[in-house]
Amino acid sequence: MANDGGRKQFWKRSGSKVPGSIRHVYGAQHPPFDPLLHGTLKKPGSKPPTTPVKLKKVSTFQEFESNTSDAWDLGDDDDELLAMAAENLNTDVVMETANKVIQNHSRLQEQHKLQEEQLQEDKPVPFSELPSVVYGDNRLVKSVSESHASSSAESVRENSSMQRSQSFPHAPTDPLEGEVADHNTSATPALTEREAFRLDKFKQLLAGPNTNLDELRKLSWSGIPKQVRPITWKLLSGYLPANVDRREGTLQRKRKEYFAFIEQYYDSRNDESHQDTYRQIHIDIPRMNPESLRLQPKVTEIFERILFIWAIRHPASGYVQGINDLVTPFFVVFVCEYIEEEVENFDVSSLPEEVLQNIEADSYWCMSKLLDGIQDNYTFAQPGIQKKVKMLEELVSRIDEQVHRHLDQHEVKYLQFAFRWMNNLLMREVPLRCTIRLWDTYQSEPEGFSHFHLYVCAAFLVRWRKEILEERDFQKNVLSTS
Repeated sequence: MANDGGRKQFWKRSGSKVPGSIRHVYGAQHPPFDPLLHGTLKKPGSKPPTTPVKLKKVSTFQEFESNTSDAWDLGDDDDELLAMAAENLNTDVVMETANKVIQNHSRLQEQHKLQEEQLQEDKPVPFSELPSVVYGDNRLVKSVSESHASSSAESVRENSSMQRSQSFPHAPTDPLEGEVADHNTSATPALTEREAFRLDKFKQLLAGPNTNLDELRKLSWSGIPKQVRPITWKLLSGYLPANVDRREGTLQRKRKEYFAFIEQYYDSRNDESHQDTYRQIHIDIPRMNPESLRLQPKVTEIFERILFIWAIRHPASGYVQGINDLVTPFFVVFVCEYIEEEVENFDVSSLPEEVLQNIEADSYWCMSKLLDGIQDNYTFAQPGIQKKVKMLEELVSRIDEQVHRHLDQHEVKYLQFAFRWMNNLLMREVPLRCTIRLWDTYQSEPEGFSHFHLYVCAAFLVRWRKEILEERDFQKNVLSTS
């Protein structure tokens, strides 16, 4: 990171465009030619309109018409002049009428020119190419009004309310999903044009018969809209198949399988051989964030079951402190699929029992998929974490030698502060909403929770390098994070 070139595309060095990047729209400033708006342009074979300085004396309507034929393009004064055709024309009448028609023609032409300029300023992109905004009833409304933009609040409200009857195709993976999704969307604030565009792309990608997971990963790298995050996480984690027709059957089978584990194993938590495991889970759950969740008995009960079943089914590692934090993001995301407000302000026990069971089973399976990739973090002596901390040290020594040397000079070992970063995947270092956004990217990477996580940790050290280099007493800070 010594120069801008090294910093650019730090993790990915491919030349492909980042999903969601702005693309130029060509032709927006040059709409199709309209002869009514471009009356001054010459047509092949036509003579430019001229107004003679001195009109010759004419006595017939045919002569008058041939001299002023360019003035009738708009046809606004046809009736008046045709009525005059039956009369005998004198020079004064001809001059007065001709000047009136030419003036009207020029004024209308100028008005059309001004309207065209205003239209180009207000609508830089053709209306058909604009992204769509999804409202609570799942209908579409264009981000820019079909009519000319108005400065008044009333016209803005009228333009915003214009809706189209076309709907996004959507295949719910749960009987309640379609109904709840509509309810949730209506309570969300209005989307920006970019947010609406990204949501549109996600919905179109997810609605196909077979979701392209490579494209879904590319699109998810820069964040997943809240409305489609639950289904996207289930797909990216490998819990759900890409084929739409198989998803409902998979959900039913996996949820049934999870609760079969509950019936088979959960009563054994009181056995002497499992007492230590269950006791440690019971101690760790009250330490999790956010506080509003851990104080709810229903949430505690769900987390205890999830963690105990996972520990029983993975005897190579069993339960290890820190695994309890990894359930929270999945649980919160899947709860938000069914509620309007923030989960911190919501009583989870008010949800129907069937919904809670679905959330519990889905959280268990998605957490299991995550831990499958980093299980060596939690086996005996936690070799995975030891290895990752060493890799972080080597990475920082290459990208910011000054920070690395400063830590070494003050005898700060990376294991002292980075162990928890690897064990809890930064869950204790950043707010929950930031963790969820970070996991959007982690899940879009094939090895996001293992390898890419190292670069995020290194970015932390580089981001606060100034404060690190100014620090002389690290003992206090290291103890406060342990």
